[in-house]
Amino acid sequence: MGDVLAGFHAVWEFESDSVLIRYERGIRTPKLLQALGERRIPLAAVEGVTLAPGRRGTVVLRLRPRPGADPLMEAADGQLKEGSDPYRLVLPAERETLAEYYADELKGLLTESGPADRHLVAAPEAPRQFKAYDGKASFDGTSVQFRWSWTGASSTKWKAGDQSFTVAELSGVEWRSPEVFEGHLRLIRRSPGPAAPAQPDQDPAAVVFGLGYGPVHESLPFAAAVLAAVRTRGPVPAIPAPARRDPADIAERIRHLGELHQAGLVTDEEFSTKKAELLAEL
Repeated sequence: MGDVLAGFHAVWEFESDSVLIRYERGIRTPKLLQALGERRIPLAAVEGVTLAPGRRGTVVLRLRPRPGADPLMEAADGQLKEGSDPYRLVLPAERETLAEYYADELKGLLTESGPADRHLVAAPEAPRQFKAYDGKASFDGTSVQFRWSWTGASSTKWKAGDQSFTVAELSGVEWRSPEVFEGHLRLIRRSPGPAAPAQPDQDPAAVVFGLGYGPVHESLPFAAAVLAAVRTRGPVPAIPAPARRDPADIAERIRHLGELHQAGLVTDEEFSTKKAELLAEL
């Protein structure tokens, strides 16, 4: 088709086998869309197109992705607010006829439907990181690391220590939006082991969100990048992690560990073992 259709917050460029969506940067554009920048949606990843009235004199053109075709939407699992849906293009009502034309053209090009057997839309690239309430999460393309915060992590997580999970160890992710109660990101491991604690704040394979922690535009692309790597079992471009820790960070962790020890939440043996591990990282 080779045409361009500009709406609020995004521009769609129609090609013979895909739609290139460029999201605008601006104070009124949802942060998730700004973070995504642009996405190419193969028509093979789309099973439908709709055009419906919007709010306040607008119409909404929307692509309906096939289940499993987009790691971002798979990770979101229906939790995105309408305004943050990356598959919506909002247009002034006076452009309805033009939007209807493009909707009909797209429908004529669609040939696939039903669940996709693999991801067809590219995932956000690694490396990625974000700050959760109880720690910092990072993904370098080959493994996920959780570094606990002394101000927010539970004693269970402190006893377990900082965590690292390779892509090969994982079978999926569980993302719960920070905009709802008990938002979190939990990694689902392949090998059966002890049952994961029901509460994510007690699970070393999860980080929890809170006010200002784990925002959608940071934690969801992170979850999608991990999920895509898990599905393909292949790493995305990575950067090496630093070999040594900041001495001030180690000292702060040892101080907090001492507080847990004095409070009786950590045994003498656990305190000595963990302290030795922290000192070895200097």
